[in-house]
Amino acid sequence: MLALSAEGVLPKVDYAIFADTGWEPAAVYEHLGRLETEIAMPAGIPVLRVSAGSIRDDALDPDHRFASMPLYILNQDGKQGMTRRQCTGEYKIKPIKKKVRELLGYPYPQRIPKDVFVEQWIGISTDEFHRAKDADVRYMKNVHPLIEMGLSRSDCVRYLASLGLADTPKSSCLGCPFHGNAQWRRIRDTSPEEWQDVVAFDAAIRKGNARANAAGNKLLGQAFLHRSRVPLSEAPIDHVTAAERAALQSEPADVYELEHGVADGCSPWACRGDADASAQDDFGLAS
Repeated sequence: MLALSAEGVLPKVDYAIFADTGWEPAAVYEHLGRLETEIAMPAGIPVLRVSAGSIRDDALDPDHRFASMPLYILNQDGKQGMTRRQCTGEYKIKPIKKKVRELLGYPYPQRIPKDVFVEQWIGISTDEFHRAKDADVRYMKNVHPLIEMGLSRSDCVRYLASLGLADTPKSSCLGCPFHGNAQWRRIRDTSPEEWQDVVAFDAAIRKGNARANAAGNKLLGQAFLHRSRVPLSEAPIDHVTAAERAALQSEPADVYELEHGVADGCSPWACRGDADASAQDDFGLAS
């Protein structure tokens, strides 16, 4: 959407907003830098970075209020479960809303007049049009340009490739529990330092949230990043599922989804972390 706006295919947006959880892959920050210098700046579109802090540091700090990640739990009786997911709202949606209020000239707790709002573009393609939904506040009006243009994921991949951006990475936490095996393998095989980081984090959260533990409210079980509920260093991430094999034999967009996680994870206003999936990067474009 940013490129389409910069090229004049779509109207010029006033701002692009990136919600930074503080634990993105290095490739995401590098790519964001390219977008700023090669696409946004020449078009006169400011890219605003907003953040509520580092989700990784907060998770391991017992003195910090922490919005829980959706960790996989193995209870003492052998039953499986997951912790409640609050991270999307706290580390993505709230910082974006705070910035939008500032841009409108009504920072919290000022009341925003009924006729004042921002038009926010959400990057959902036609493949998952059913994920398109309205914002939950009156001062933000969601618009879905890719759907209006009839663009599928494959169309978007081809367009990015034509701009030299075929390697666009997925914006998501490095240690997101919704990663699939292909994503975990990608981290392990292409970025040893980041792999050691997520393995260390996985070991550190075995007993759950640091603050809860410090208060004596330990989980009645063990927490894991991988859905197999074994330590990430031992998890069966080399297992290639039937869905992975099918994706590898399909269109480029499906291979992208397999490696970057379009079908799993979470993003503002189109969360992929619930029962099933939707498609959108953690970028907001406003006008």
